[in-house]
Amino acid sequence: MQFEPLDQFQQRQKKLEEIRALGYAVYPHEFRWTETPAALVEAFAETPAAELEAHRREVRVAGRIVSYRLMGKAGFAHIQGAGKRIQVYVKLDVLGERAFKLFQLLDLGDNVGVAGHLFRTKTNELSVWVEELTFLSKALLPLPEKWHGLTDIEIRYRQRYLDLLANEKSRQVFLTRARIVQEMRRFFDGRGYVEVETPMMHPIAGGAAARPFITHHNTMDIDLYLRIAPELYLKRLVVGGIDRVYEINRNFRNEGISTQHNPEFTMLEFYEAYSNYRDLMELNEQLFALLAEKVTGSTTVRYGEHQLDFAKFQKLTMREAIEKYWPAEAGAAPTPAELAAPGGPRAAVERYNQWAGRTGAARITAKGQPCDGEWTGLLFEEIAEKHLIQPAFIYDFPTEISPLSKQKPEDPALTERFEIFAGGMEIANGFSELNDPAEQERRFLEQIAQGGEEAPKQLDADYIRALCHGLPPAAGEGIGMDRVTMLLTDSHSIRDVILFPLLRPEAPEAKTETPGAFAGEKD
Repeated sequence: MQFEPLDQFQQRQKKLEEIRALGYAVYPHEFRWTETPAALVEAFAETPAAELEAHRREVRVAGRIVSYRLMGKAGFAHIQGAGKRIQVYVKLDVLGERAFKLFQLLDLGDNVGVAGHLFRTKTNELSVWVEELTFLSKALLPLPEKWHGLTDIEIRYRQRYLDLLANEKSRQVFLTRARIVQEMRRFFDGRGYVEVETPMMHPIAGGAAARPFITHHNTMDIDLYLRIAPELYLKRLVVGGIDRVYEINRNFRNEGISTQHNPEFTMLEFYEAYSNYRDLMELNEQLFALLAEKVTGSTTVRYGEHQLDFAKFQKLTMREAIEKYWPAEAGAAPTPAELAAPGGPRAAVERYNQWAGRTGAARITAKGQPCDGEWTGLLFEEIAEKHLIQPAFIYDFPTEISPLSKQKPEDPALTERFEIFAGGMEIANGFSELNDPAEQERRFLEQIAQGGEEAPKQLDADYIRALCHGLPPAAGEGIGMDRVTMLLTDSHSIRDVILFPLLRPEAPEAKTETPGAFAGEKD
């Protein structure tokens, strides 16, 4: 990683003092602007010079200096704001000596405001003829040498402010993310859902199988868990009569980091009374087709080398997906009936691992003594998941790996649960909610007895009590907002769609040299 030496900082600080000596406020409180650079470029990009001259348009515009040319008694600069840049032209005999001296003391990265009128230069570039120049702030640290198209991943993630300045694609990703959240809210608000906020610090970790972060409240002298899911609180609200409810907020899971995983991530989670998982699958088909069209202009979205069609969803049971994507070289694929038979998933894993051992492919492994349902889940993850590029519903999950889902009446070994996949990633998880308090308590206690880092450590007795007051038949779902943003912006790392992803602490020698001279330290 490359950083500017200390003398660059000192030179710019010296210029700041010279600006102060000219009588300018070096950190003024405001600048009253009338347009942004982006708005001016959009509104007047095609306006000819003669029209600009005939109908003089007075403007006040502010931005960051991104190019600078001084030519004797005149100069040009480009200022950037709202993602666009516009040229400004200054002349000594228009500004006067004091303001022109200010212009001479400017650097790339400084923020300025200008007042004047629009015109076109001899090269026909839309520009502002500057009649008034206002200093707004000095960039004491210069932009990276190659900041136009900044590619250093470390800098882009650690110093997102530079990434947003340098890379228009990054800026558009986060503007698109904001649009996705807006459209999601519009979709659910329009269907009578109520947006709420539930606690992020939980006395009992629950709502999903994940290792939690633990903190401590000093006054109450109790340990608390950063939430791994809002599910149990949102379903309490359904018990309380809020029949359609949703929340968009952060979840925290103390687990690994990858291109698809960040320890804190954003979920949209929603619940709908008097519905089941098939109702939610229909709702999702509407949601994702509408979302893709609203955000990208089409239901077909490019993701890497693929064109994802959110107007078409494949539907497979988990067992059907294993059969469909079983490697041909590993022998005959297990049928759904074989996977449903006692010991069938374990036998399929053994056959797969024999083939994997001969070919060097990844073997399927598990901790402890997994049951048939867990072996089925591991088979699916290893064999099928990576092939689910086009949008797909995978449904009918084993009961053993779905502790909060309602069982299928015709087959208690399976639950009314689905997950949505696209781009080879899981992006949503939904199911018909288990509302039998006795069965829910039995499953919770079974999880606790099995143990492990991801298992709950104690029974959530208040949630069982809430179920005893009567949770109506309901369906609920969680949607990973970060992964949805990845798909709709053609981003292939979750860090590219999270403004400030978690990173290891920066090495001391890698930090920018910024002196402690602000407070007057000498040694």
